[in-house]
Amino acid sequence: MQVKAITPRGYCKGVVRAIEIAKNAQNEQQPIYILGMIVHNQYIVDALKERGIQTIDIPGQTRLELLDQIQHGTVIVTAHGASDQVFQKAKNKGLNVIDASCLDVIKTHDLIKEKLNEGYDILYIGKKGHPEAEGAISIDEKRVHLITSKNDIQMMDPNKHYVMTNQTTMSLYDVYDLCEYAKTILPHVTIEKETCTATKIRQEAIKNMEEDIDIVFIVGDPHSNNTQKLASIASEKKEVHMIESLDDLNINWLKGKKKAAVSSGASTPTYLTNQVIEFLHQFNENDPQTFFKQPIDLTKILD
Repeated sequence: MQVKAITPRGYCKGVVRAIEIAKNAQNEQQPIYILGMIVHNQYIVDALKERGIQTIDIPGQTRLELLDQIQHGTVIVTAHGASDQVFQKAKNKGLNVIDASCLDVIKTHDLIKEKLNEGYDILYIGKKGHPEAEGAISIDEKRVHLITSKNDIQMMDPNKHYVMTNQTTMSLYDVYDLCEYAKTILPHVTIEKETCTATKIRQEAIKNMEEDIDIVFIVGDPHSNNTQKLASIASEKKEVHMIESLDDLNINWLKGKKKAAVSSGASTPTYLTNQVIEFLHQFNENDPQTFFKQPIDLTKILD
């Protein structure tokens, strides 16, 4: 089968940094916990658990609430960032705190704090319940407003002065659309788009893929917002399947297909994406011997 491995794909610099920080934490005060998923990929969470690093992640609980589960040792703040309240609470509990926040997320937090001090309210385009959005909104829950749709913008006071920014992993096309809409109904809004470069170029690569591709596979965890956005953009023109790994690939999807494209979210291990690419390369729908899938080796996830 013909395969187009779309580039760039996979790990961004923030994910690489967060994983390295977690791997290097083994000599820190024991036990070691991660406050939520270090990045949104269950295979990475499982691989870190094999190294004795436990993830504390309870659906519906904020980072501040998750801290109640940790009484001593080291706590790692994930790549998604956290509010100052989280860091202060961890320090008050006597925990050793390691910050693995993505530098682009920190940049957005700094922007929000700066503009709040200048008297602006913040319109923050993000996904409700996402840890990155949670951290940004909690900077000032009264003056940082979560924007998920045009309806949210319509609820804003047109007499106020706003700065509009966004979660770094949002679709750059969705962000552009919401920003342009805000400018039509809010006379005092300033736009400070914060889509990270890695997210932007991955989305543009998907948008501009070759016309002769029959099927697209986006490899990544369903919790990953940037992975979901890649799949959404690709689905505008192509048949798309979002899979966590080769295990999820259904052979029936490939019947009658000549050329497949593969990309992956910014938190997807290269090993998992390469497994998919290698399988597709050797696949021949007329040869059942090519249907065999290699098992996943958890020891290679963090390589």
